[in-house]
Amino acid sequence: MKLLPHHQRARFAYLHDLVMAGASVPLALWLRTGQDFDFYADNLLFGATVTFVAIAAVVFQLGKMYQGVWAYASVHDMVAITRSVTIAILILVPVLFLIARLEHFPRSVPIIQWFLLIAMLGGPRFIYRILKDRRLDRMALAASGNAVPIILIGAGDAAELFLRDMKRTRNAAYRVLAIFDQKGSRVGRAIHGTTVQGNIETLRKMLTEKAFNPKPQRLVITTDKITGSAVRELQDLASDHGMTVARLPKLSELRSEGGDGGIRIRPIDVEDLLGRPQNALDRPAIDAMVRGKRVLVTGAGGTIGSELTRQIAALGPARLAMLDNSEFHLYEIDQELSTDFPTVDRATILGNVRDPGRIRTAFEQERPEIVFHAAALKHVPMVEANPLEGILTNVMGSRIVADACRAAGVRCMVQISTDKAVNPTNVMGATKRLAEAYIQAMDAIGRRTGNGDTRFVAVRFGNVLGSTGSVVPLFQKQLQRGGPLTVTHPEMKRYFMTVREAVELVLQAATTALRDADQTRGKIFVLDMGEPVKILDLANRMIQLAGLEPGKDIAIEFTNLRPGEKLFEELFHDQEERIEGDTTGMTLAAPRVGQLESLSGDLDRLRDLADDRDRATALRLLCQLVPEYKPDTGVASLLAEQSHGDAETADRHAAR
Repeated sequence: MKLLPHHQRARFAYLHDLVMAGASVPLALWLRTGQDFDFYADNLLFGATVTFVAIAAVVFQLGKMYQGVWAYASVHDMVAITRSVTIAILILVPVLFLIARLEHFPRSVPIIQWFLLIAMLGGPRFIYRILKDRRLDRMALAASGNAVPIILIGAGDAAELFLRDMKRTRNAAYRVLAIFDQKGSRVGRAIHGTTVQGNIETLRKMLTEKAFNPKPQRLVITTDKITGSAVRELQDLASDHGMTVARLPKLSELRSEGGDGGIRIRPIDVEDLLGRPQNALDRPAIDAMVRGKRVLVTGAGGTIGSELTRQIAALGPARLAMLDNSEFHLYEIDQELSTDFPTVDRATILGNVRDPGRIRTAFEQERPEIVFHAAALKHVPMVEANPLEGILTNVMGSRIVADACRAAGVRCMVQISTDKAVNPTNVMGATKRLAEAYIQAMDAIGRRTGNGDTRFVAVRFGNVLGSTGSVVPLFQKQLQRGGPLTVTHPEMKRYFMTVREAVELVLQAATTALRDADQTRGKIFVLDMGEPVKILDLANRMIQLAGLEPGKDIAIEFTNLRPGEKLFEELFHDQEERIEGDTTGMTLAAPRVGQLESLSGDLDRLRDLADDRDRATALRLLCQLVPEYKPDTGVASLLAEQSHGDAETADRHAAR
């Protein structure tokens, strides 16, 4: 152990503390004995003082009292002081007993010394911090003319950390004018000298009355517990008064950034506008389902599949197998996981779910216990133009994976479905509904294996933000090009959810299915998507987030509905019974469940037609298998032409 700390200022603090330790012994004795001090001092004072300084020299070093900076003295430093003083005095008492059996030494002196020394060590530190903070306040006030005037929304821990950091930072970039709290519970109270003025309505009134000098330029959200509707309200308020909206990083990030002026305000994004309260998840159950298990994810390079692999890898599976037909996407996610989760045992499988031989081999090699089937063709116009590929991938691919799960005794297979499967008007939605039906039929009959029942779980939800081919990345690219933003119809609405939240709920649905097998068998898990969002509103919001004005800086053009598109999506069919469970964030749907044997025969015929490239007949059979499927005009015209051709052929045969 080094006798003195390494840094010069720490050495000064160390010597200061030893002087205070030495002074605390006679001072405590004098406070206890008063006029009799000379009598006690002659007997033991010198030896007790020297002994205590020696003890303190060792204990204070070991107590890590010199890692902090006096300018940032805090409760943590006070705890270290209290701990070290307590240990030093507890050592002093038995040492004095061994030397002089504590004769002529009042028993209350160590107690008095304990309080006294804590004050003597802590007091100078906190006095120094107060003086330092006041000096910085004066400097900050002098430099505030260059700082951006802002208003904080939220009066919690993040706001306190931000204000503390601003006070300590020379030439701080921001000047906080006031704090407003959504709940209004801390109105009238102050955080580091900045008053909580009121709630959002109070802010609206003060902005209208121009009560701030200087005028605020930015609203900064400091809380994570804010809904998307509240963020949208703040954005409208800011826009009305010539301000922008930003937010602080999460509290955990704030704690790591603070202290050196490094806290950075970031712009709000689309996720903030659509954000919803966090669902309460059964994380121990999710962890138990995945940890130490062998897991396989199909479509692992896609938006949903890649997020599945991230969250599963974080839970510590015994092995994670990733299957995708895109070499590049599979390489990308494997590289990411190798960096973020280097200890997770992984396998990359390049293959197509339409290839039964490849899937069978993959299952034999990996022996998965849990399978998440995210591979699919999801782009509506693309599948509408290539319907046979949609049938072979979305229907037959799902069937091949499900059959492989059943043959391999997989504990649970989770099928990722879509809201477009409800009353579909396009081939993609119809194929996903048919895949749901096969999964339901497989789950309804069950199958006893060496590991128990194989569960087949379908999870249905709407759009995820930022997914490949979705509207948000399209708008972002159009913004980068300077516009215009293209919206198909002014009244078009869609359900949106963040990919992180969707995958968390998919994992929760799997745990619920395994836990409540009897109640969930043959049912579809439908995620709570909140309220649908108008695509036109989303376009306007994204233009505003870029600091531009819709219609003036960036134009919005309407392009009409594309083949297979609907104005709005639905999460439930009218004939589906809705069953509310005890799991938040999802509802069970109970559609009709077909007989597996009959459905398998129909799928055999559909597969043969798709393989034979008989597009019209395959689509007609798809309409029969999904009665609620109402084809778009293009597909309907094709079917009508074939019907007319069949009728003419029949007439010619009859004439013969």
